[in-house]
Amino acid sequence: MPLNIGDKAPNFKAESDTGETFSLSSLKGKPFVLYFYPKDDTSGCTAEACSFTENIKAFDKLGVTVLGVSKDSLEKHAKFRKKYDLKFPLLSDADGTLCEAYETWIEKSMYGRKYMGIDRATFLIDADGKIQSLWRKVKVPGHIEAVLEAVKEVA
Repeated sequence: MPLNIGDKAPNFKAESDTGETFSLSSLKGKPFVLYFYPKDDTSGCTAEACSFTENIKAFDKLGVTVLGVSKDSLEKHAKFRKKYDLKFPLLSDADGTLCEAYETWIEKSMYGRKYMGIDRATFLIDADGKIQSLWRKVKVPGHIEAVLEAVKEVA
């Protein structure tokens, strides 16, 4: 069954480049944004991360944690975060279990070549651990504004 709005968010536990470990249970009691992106330091992923950073004060004011997730290593995440002065933790999902749980590890196609990769997706999870909103196949322009509007309804 695919994940839908109102479903309990899949449990997870992942290390971040800040040295913290995040899990569904550690975040219980406050809403958070979990966004999946393909790869550190690529054009679309950088634009998305920088857009979240530009709006982080609005998320903070609403009491909402923002977490980015990709399969990159913690070291690569740390370099990416430092290079662009990102203001939120990046979770490493090197083994892909988080991507599998949130159904973001998908078959993609480019120039007729098929390969597996991360679907750019964002999940807004409420204080009770339920999926409040979700966006699949995200296009970066205007996305963070849409997420912020949805956050305002939850926070």
